[in-house]
Amino acid sequence: MSVLGLAYQLRSRLVALPRRYKRLLQIATDVLLLWAALWLAFVIRLGDVDTVEPLGGHAWLFVAAPALAIPLFIRYGMYRAVMRYFGNEALIAIAKAVSIAALLLALTVYWYQAPTLIPRSMVLIYWLLSLLLVGGLRLLMRQYFMGAWYSVDQPFSFKHKGRVKDIPHVAVYGAGAAGNQLVAALRSGRGMHPVAFIDDDPGIVDRVIAGLPVYAANDIQQMLDDTDAVEILLAIPSASRGRRREVLELLQRFPLRVRSVPGFMDLASGRVKVEDVQEVDIADLLGRDAVPPRPALFERCIRNQVVLVTGAGGSIGAELCRQILATGPATLLLFEHSEFNLYSIHAELEQRIGREALAVRLVPLLGSIREPQRLLEVMRGWGVDTVYHAAAYKHVPMVEHNIAEGVLNNVLGSLYTAQAAVLAGVEHFVLISTDKAVRPTNVMGSTKRLAEMVLQALSREPAPQLLGAATGLPAVNRTRFTMVRFGNVLGSSGSVIPRFHEQIRRGQAVTVTHPEITRYFMTIPEAAQLVIQAGAMGQGGDVFVLDMGEPVKIAELAEKMILLSGLTVRSASNPEGDIAIEFTGLRPGEKLYEELLIGENVSPTEHPMIMRANEDHLPWATLRTTLDELLAAVERDDYPQVRQLLRDTVSGYTPDGEIVDWIYRRQAGRDPV
Repeated sequence: MSVLGLAYQLRSRLVALPRRYKRLLQIATDVLLLWAALWLAFVIRLGDVDTVEPLGGHAWLFVAAPALAIPLFIRYGMYRAVMRYFGNEALIAIAKAVSIAALLLALTVYWYQAPTLIPRSMVLIYWLLSLLLVGGLRLLMRQYFMGAWYSVDQPFSFKHKGRVKDIPHVAVYGAGAAGNQLVAALRSGRGMHPVAFIDDDPGIVDRVIAGLPVYAANDIQQMLDDTDAVEILLAIPSASRGRRREVLELLQRFPLRVRSVPGFMDLASGRVKVEDVQEVDIADLLGRDAVPPRPALFERCIRNQVVLVTGAGGSIGAELCRQILATGPATLLLFEHSEFNLYSIHAELEQRIGREALAVRLVPLLGSIREPQRLLEVMRGWGVDTVYHAAAYKHVPMVEHNIAEGVLNNVLGSLYTAQAAVLAGVEHFVLISTDKAVRPTNVMGSTKRLAEMVLQALSREPAPQLLGAATGLPAVNRTRFTMVRFGNVLGSSGSVIPRFHEQIRRGQAVTVTHPEITRYFMTIPEAAQLVIQAGAMGQGGDVFVLDMGEPVKIAELAEKMILLSGLTVRSASNPEGDIAIEFTGLRPGEKLYEELLIGENVSPTEHPMIMRANEDHLPWATLRTTLDELLAAVERDDYPQVRQLLRDTVSGYTPDGEIVDWIYRRQAGRDPV
């Protein structure tokens, strides 16, 4: 076996030892080091080996030195520190313990009238040697156990051809604190072999940090030639989205997989560790920096109030709950139809309340927005002040094949929730809407626009005659209704991004519906923050539109994701590529381009990312009659009539193609038995 193999084997055996054996081994080693320091101190001071008598006249001193030092070493926790993660705090503790031990030894020498001469300056030499031996050995052992000792020749030879025991070579972009912590974690875990840093700071380029050479961003090809790196880990958690996008655009030109370490907020919250590298956040590709929330707007409808979130277990609903919880409501009600989703978000928020000692009452409520009495009982019973209505069916092809459920959930559910708010005297009501409500070509978009119209109509009625189970009940409307419209959010259920990641991971072709299809994108946290702030600005019946930035072409997004995975795109010009992009055709009801405004009548607000749209609406009496007819058509499974009513009511609704509802097709004999 080679020397390197023996070193690895010894390291593994030492790590596997029981804790008590490791401590005994450390104590025995420290005793030997203290004796060595004492013996060398005599030799250096007296210049003659023969004058030292460890078993004769100086024996008492060789007993006293470890007898004084070892208890202090134990008291300062030197045997509790894990050698692999030995840090600066441990070095300070060693310095204190060794210094006090040397001082006590000096006092012992002064007080004890020894038969043999002991120079006073010998103790000073002993102190310096003890620091060097005890502290130095621990530093060496830390490097040994972290697995970094094999790379000590790097400053002189940066050629890393091949692999260290078949471990992939990785470079770290960012030589700051996060980058150094990441390198330490990688060396400890031995899953990857760090070979280089890349950094934008010209002051450290061509230097060596933590035993690794530092390359400039313009020298990535040279770094690849020198190190054989196959992956780059981004360790720039404090960089802006714009800067991260620039870095990713630079890196996608090279045959490298790119991953990143979490941001500082995630690290500080304890949700992740620095070694938890992850796929590149797709938001970094968009280069969109979120605008910090304005505290006054953020707290207006939440602080010290009772807040209800419908659809609390969904993508947007869950993030709304997280943001609301941090803003200090008196009570947060989680209203959700899915038991599992409700359990998941409730467990997450409960842990956070315990961890951060938040004074918030958290209440999980199972229920459907299609149960008006249940909604009314909840809002009245808890005295709800603010409702965020996020519950909806939003997957376009799924709703297109299940029209009745889309209408009942998105329209009737929103109507029942709004009417319950009116009857319960809720002060603020915020509807989460979608850009697909603008000139829709699908049932999902048309039902969301109809839900907007319901709230617009109710907001202008001081005492509306309510529909359904609440018909005939007197209602004084004190509720301020607000609608917030935005595009796709990254990572939501049904989003293309997780599907692309899974297809790339499996080596499958990435499926895109059309080469020209574009979408607006926003991160879920940013969307939730803007929804809360927009809701606080509403005067009643407002439709707010979020600034989504520039639309993104989905095919280009898929190509970037492939390249940043260290793979190549298979195409006519590159038939040997790794992953192909296949175009499957637009799905039922799907549009090539999404819009955020029905008309051009838009005005700014006090927030730069939020605009107010002034759009046409129907009076409540007219809309109420239409809703009666729509629900009757749904009950009859008369989907041509449903489509016609939506066409007549929703401005710009132009359905594309025939009706594809499964029940309608079955009843019409268009599907085989």
